[in-house]
Amino acid sequence: MLSSQCFQNPPTLSSTCGAGTVQEFGGLQTYITGSPDSKLALIFIADAFGYEAPNLRKLADKIAGAGFLVVVPDFFYGDPVIDPKDPNFDRNSWLKVHNTDKGYEDAKAVIAALKSKGVSAIGAAGFCWGGMVLVKLASSTDLHAAVILHPGPITEDQINDVKVPIAILGAENDHIFPSEQLKLFGEKLSAKSEIDSFVKIFPGVGHGWTVKYKADDESAVKSAEESHSDMLNWFTKYVK
Repeated sequence: MLSSQCFQNPPTLSSTCGAGTVQEFGGLQTYITGSPDSKLALIFIADAFGYEAPNLRKLADKIAGAGFLVVVPDFFYGDPVIDPKDPNFDRNSWLKVHNTDKGYEDAKAVIAALKSKGVSAIGAAGFCWGGMVLVKLASSTDLHAAVILHPGPITEDQINDVKVPIAILGAENDHIFPSEQLKLFGEKLSAKSEIDSFVKIFPGVGHGWTVKYKADDESAVKSAEESHSDMLNWFTKYVK
């Protein structure tokens, strides 16, 4: 279950932002950026605001510049959260329609589509809602690496089931995924000698800081860019 903190600082969505293009891919409308011939691909699984969030696409473009093909599918089928304060918006109804089990099945279809075009290594990044989808994907070996940024609620059992190198980047001020829980999960992952893991808590930031920062807030931008660098380093190490 997501909380009100997930819906703070909503982005202004734009269908035309970014350097990439929108195409049908794996059965979903998808923002695609980077070299179409790259054998190294990354899937970005968005938070509730979806694949038209400008900062998310900007990040996809930046990571694509390192040689990755980056795909950002529309897991919400044209129905992202736009205005959480709209009196007609019902969070529970929206989550029932856009549940993470459906997201997981859709993500598997995207993975299959990438493999069918000759991609040899696939990583995935999940933001909030997307992190809840990604931890399910990380229980198989379909991915080469996973990065979860300010995750929504995930369970200890799901962490125990992780089978691929995983990084979790969390916020110090996060009611959804408190730093104490993240530390516990970090200990559990460290005990799994068969996979590498990286857990980091960013001081002074709140849930969503990696993609919902304000461009004129120098400190917020710096923290976001640090998380982007950590993510890129993880993918460069394992998606190759």
